[in-house]
Amino acid sequence: MASILAVTNQKGGVGKTTTAVNLAACLAEMGQRVLLVDLDPQGNATTGCGIVKREAMPTVYQVLIGRSTLADTRLTTDFGFDLLPANRELAGAEIDLIDLGQREYRLREALSDIRGAYHFILMDCPPALNMLTVNGLVAADRVMIPMQCEYYALEGLTDLVATLKKVRAHLNPVLEIEGLLRTMFDPRSTLTQQVSRDLEGHFGAKVYRTIIPRNVRLAEAPSYGKPVIAFDRSSKGAQAYLALAHETLERRQGKQGAGRDGTIAGARA
Repeated sequence: MASILAVTNQKGGVGKTTTAVNLAACLAEMGQRVLLVDLDPQGNATTGCGIVKREAMPTVYQVLIGRSTLADTRLTTDFGFDLLPANRELAGAEIDLIDLGQREYRLREALSDIRGAYHFILMDCPPALNMLTVNGLVAADRVMIPMQCEYYALEGLTDLVATLKKVRAHLNPVLEIEGLLRTMFDPRSTLTQQVSRDLEGHFGAKVYRTIIPRNVRLAEAPSYGKPVIAFDRSSKGAQAYLALAHETLERRQGKQGAGRDGTIAGARA
């Protein structure tokens, strides 16, 4: 049975799509069966996998409104994992879902038919609390929160944790924070180091040991339609995401021993 992980943060530009694409590729390389779901109308995860988003039809939009099945929509990428693509038409889902029954549960219902076929289902959520993000959070077991170690990121994290608590209380009682991932990390910054220490002190084992550095090759890879391990495996960015994939597997297998400290119910942020 797949672990369903929503990669989300209400703040944009923190590395959500980069994390979703590269973690999917690294897990697939390690022999895991992976489905990546692009829930962002920008479709950046789709293009980052080498798929021309304007030609991708049907997409997750048709799945959400009931015009296509997930099995008929998913694509196989060149990097060992499957993709449920998105493009700009997904922006219309916000309006179309209003009149549909069980609108918050549409994605969860769609994934239930194929969940047994994968080890991991990763969802790249948009940087907003809208119906697409809610569908992702309702479908997920756990949440991965990429974030930069800066002051405004801490403020945004407070809002995000409050949102997750509401979703847990009203829509998805099993939802938990899997972990906080420090991205675009610059160790030369005193503020970055301080925020990193604050996160570790506040969330403990919920903060991933792996840190994703600022890396030029990570930024370049999407323009070639490739995950960074296929673009430049020796780069620091590629090595960091391989390490994250190993840590993700450890957590799934229960070797991390984090317990339930830092879950949404207990988070103090």
